[in-house]
Amino acid sequence: MSLIVLTLVFASACTGGKASEENGLPETLRVGLIPNIAPEQQRAKYEPFAEHLRQRLGVKVELFVAADYAGVVAALAGGRIDLAYLGGLTYVQAEQQAKLTPLVTEIDHETGTAEYVSAIVVRDDVPHRDLRADIVQAGRSFAFGDVSSTSGSLYPRLMLADAGAKCSPRKVDECPPLRRVSFTGGHDATAQAVLSGQADAGGIELRILRRLEKEGKVPAGRLRVIAERRVQGYPWVMRAALGEPARAALADAFVSIQDTVLLDLMRAKGYTAVTPADYEPIRRAATDLGLLTTNG
Repeated sequence: MSLIVLTLVFASACTGGKASEENGLPETLRVGLIPNIAPEQQRAKYEPFAEHLRQRLGVKVELFVAADYAGVVAALAGGRIDLAYLGGLTYVQAEQQAKLTPLVTEIDHETGTAEYVSAIVVRDDVPHRDLRADIVQAGRSFAFGDVSSTSGSLYPRLMLADAGAKCSPRKVDECPPLRRVSFTGGHDATAQAVLSGQADAGGIELRILRRLEKEGKVPAGRLRVIAERRVQGYPWVMRAALGEPARAALADAFVSIQDTVLLDLMRAKGYTAVTPADYEPIRRAATDLGLLTTNG
């Protein structure tokens, strides 16, 4: 290795160490991601963001994608990751196990706000139009995503309950008079379950459906929305133990993103700050539906 290269490596290492000392961040920032798409795709998708953090914060960055939502929560609670991208429901479940500080959420392209859309979809070649009459009262089958998904589980469950379903707060796979409910593990899998006829209807994040259509994984127009609800955006959270300097540095790293390509990769028009109070409606709904305990 040449003297010039050695000098550059040494300078880079010193810069990273100094930056981490000033902002309270560890020399290696471990970033956790919920698998709302296939884990290997999620990791590749966020590599440009990891590079942004490296450049902005002067630290090393490692991406961690768990096999399911619970795996990210366990990693936070165990101190194995420092920063995580969680759904709203996953966040309010995780804060019962670990001290967390919510930082920011994305401004959604479709709504232009800090909210996005949870939708219930059916195949376009079926006559179902009304959630109450054609799905709930008719006793159809239904596909949720991960049990801890906000837009793939919690909000579809709310919409089903409003349409007359008696979803059990103790047995998440019972929602009479629906004939059968299942959990696919992710939004992309839910779309395929409805497309293939394995489920008559399913709950899915609308912007993920639009991306699947854009990528050709779901034929455009084959899935039709019959109900929808706006949801507070996914929070990026950090372990509270990192402290205020780390909170400020991380929040700035998000708000400072100007690269439109990177923002598009992250499904965002930009970022805005959030607080625990922004997720109180999700806490209440999750408690009512048995997806959140009140003693932890």
